[in-house]
Amino acid sequence: MWYPESNSDDPSLPAQMRKLHELTVYCRWAVVALLWLLVAPLSLWGMRSDIVLLLDYFTWATVRYSLFHNRLCAIGLGLCLGMTASTLLWQSRNILIGFPRDYRRRLEKQVLRIRKQGPNHPLWRWVIGE
Repeated sequence: MWYPESNSDDPSLPAQMRKLHELTVYCRWAVVALLWLLVAPLSLWGMRSDIVLLLDYFTWATVRYSLFHNRLCAIGLGLCLGMTASTLLWQSRNILIGFPRDYRRRLEKQVLRIRKQGPNHPLWRWVIGE
């Protein structure tokens, strides 16, 4: 289990930082799932005639044609693919290499801000959870 080192003498701070990080991971994957559930089907539906053409005659020219003439659909699919790839790379880096110093510092500041605001903060229940 991951416990970040912090500059504070508070023993509960690393556990709360871990909870905040886990909440961040869950939220990022929730955004990715929502994109794939909402944006990707609409984008693919907008490109349905070009997909039929691609299934019959696949060439790179038809790929360029379908993406160029359906720019909004291409942007939607690119957004889905980009968010998925960035979340995978971000989480892989955190697992394999560890957290950057700036990210640990930001987590600590966020936890201290949540503590300072108290139970009125929307994340209090998930991060502090007393």
